[in-house]
Amino acid sequence: MPFKKYMLTGLMVWLPLAITIWVLSWLVNSLDGVLGGVLSGLAAITPQSLAPLFERLRAIPGLGVLIVAGFMLITGALVSNVAGRWWLQQWDRLFTNIPIVKSIYNSVKKVSDTLFSSNGNAFRTALLVQYPRAGSWTIAFQTGTPGGEVASHLGDDFVSVYVPTTPNPTSGFFLMLPRADVIELKMSVDQALTYVISMGSVPPSVHVPPTPTPK
Repeated sequence: MPFKKYMLTGLMVWLPLAITIWVLSWLVNSLDGVLGGVLSGLAAITPQSLAPLFERLRAIPGLGVLIVAGFMLITGALVSNVAGRWWLQQWDRLFTNIPIVKSIYNSVKKVSDTLFSSNGNAFRTALLVQYPRAGSWTIAFQTGTPGGEVASHLGDDFVSVYVPTTPNPTSGFFLMLPRADVIELKMSVDQALTYVISMGSVPPSVHVPPTPTPK
């Protein structure tokens, strides 16, 4: 019936925008809450004359996001020169010598370096693999190649892949497959992620070259 059709169509139009606004609102409120806690701590240890200033800062919406973004930008600029890299090495040396902390810090650092480094290959290639059984295909992402003891057992002709779940791609499965068993796709990582999150309902666009006109 038309009523049901129109309701579903309207829902499909507004749902992505509503979820996007909700996620952004949650992020802003979370960072503002952290900033509010920091400002409250500073107000407790500073003269009373500065208390109104801290209160005015707490009342500015989105200030936490701006401060975090600016802090990340300044940090990136500082560690991009020789002096900044030296301080970063001292920072790493400090945390890698603390028991328990070093295992967590090193693990997270290796993952972040792999994912966000401009020289890394993680999540830069979309693949088509057979999972969870032969004949059943799904989207995966190449995260590198096996190394260390694993590579000595498997050989060189293997790739490390991440198979995301749907509609939540932040969880998934790590597999090491023969290179001959994976198909490298031409679609971008963003297109592949959209395909996974939408449960296959939003296929990536296929570029068809124009047909040359006869002369």
